[in-house]
Amino acid sequence: MNLLEQKITDQSLIQKLIPQREPMIMVDTLLYYNKTKVIGGLTIKNSNMFVQDGAFSEPGIIEHMAQTVALHTGYSFYINNLVAPEGYIGAIKSVTITKLPKVNDKLETEVEILQKIFEVTLVKGKTRLNNEVIMIANMKTVEKK
Repeated sequence: MNLLEQKITDQSLIQKLIPQREPMIMVDTLLYYNKTKVIGGLTIKNSNMFVQDGAFSEPGIIEHMAQTVALHTGYSFYINNLVAPEGYIGAIKSVTITKLPKVNDKLETEVEILQKIFEVTLVKGKTRLNNEVIMIANMKTVEKK
């Protein structure tokens, strides 16, 4: 069940949900949220620091996934009137990237929370471009105390 009433595209609210700041913001939309799943979106702009020769690079796609995890944490804190903690990528494994998106493409990354133990969250995610899965990965994120 989606606990999000409507997608969030307001950039000032998105910035309240994630700890990253320009030029490192790699999410611009919260599309879906429940306790164990989140879907975040990003429209690739030419000014994005991960764009090289008109394509969004692998590290950018991975950072987009990590920030989608941050959206999940941030929104869960936000709806409970709490300030979300900062975090970082603890580990990445089983990454497969089959295509690099181009400028103006819209990414959607779906992340499933597999396990959360204290400040460590284990997730699996997939990034879609026009309904085609272009990345799958497992990630561990860690919240700062």
